[in-house]
Amino acid sequence: MQYSLNCKGTLVNISQPVVMGIINATPDSFYAGSQVSTVQAAVAQATLMLQQGATMVDVGGQTSKPGSQPISTQQEIDRVVPVIAAIKAQFPEAILSIDTYRATVAAEAIAAGASIVNDISGGLLDADMLTTVAALKVPYIAMHMQGNPSTMQQNPTYQNIVTELLEFFADRLAVYERLGITDVVLDVGFGFGKTVEHNYQLANQFSCFAALHKPLLAGVSRKSMLYKPLQTTPENSLHATTAMHLFLLQQGAHILRVHDVEPAVHTIKIWEQLQKNRAVQH
Repeated sequence: MQYSLNCKGTLVNISQPVVMGIINATPDSFYAGSQVSTVQAAVAQATLMLQQGATMVDVGGQTSKPGSQPISTQQEIDRVVPVIAAIKAQFPEAILSIDTYRATVAAEAIAAGASIVNDISGGLLDADMLTTVAALKVPYIAMHMQGNPSTMQQNPTYQNIVTELLEFFADRLAVYERLGITDVVLDVGFGFGKTVEHNYQLANQFSCFAALHKPLLAGVSRKSMLYKPLQTTPENSLHATTAMHLFLLQQGAHILRVHDVEPAVHTIKIWEQLQKNRAVQH
């Protein structure tokens, strides 16, 4: 399937998989290695990610780890807008994404230089989000989450997680289309209102989501679905992340959202070699 995203006039081809680097302008992310405490540190992190081959960089100002409590909208704006503006000033061509479920934050971030909205709630936590995205005319990453970050891991329950997520996205896509949001990327939300078992069911059937005819983002980097079975920590789960990335690429992932850009870029290159070799054999 050929896919591209129109990021405020720049066409980003994602028919071949690409990497999105994560920058957290937060003091409390689940993986400390992604946190930046100053604008200068964020620009340095973005510089490294872009040099290593990230196609886009995702900036967030509020942690969404399990059990987290929301901060104020103004606090979120104060964290992300200076970071986005500084990265954009240094790298005018960079494709930046704002990781927020708040319409006001999304609008401010786009004004500062971001050109994608990445919403963990799929438009369900802020009634103004979807009309805002439609008016901004930017690509929208819609994630599935059961509950909200403060409650989502208390007792996630599904009859059939894959069927339920397919129905959820089909319903949401109909809403987006009605509003004129057509540049949509889907994120199944690994770890958001899901047990480890649920996450592996989703991973094993990830290719089912191709039926929705939208590009798919995979966000598994250093998450508990990887470090819990290994009885380790986010800090020690890079190898597990790489293994899962290769598997999800084989299942049809278009965007890998990652803390570690270079290993993900290398993983994509190896996957591409496998694809080339398969094409030759056939």
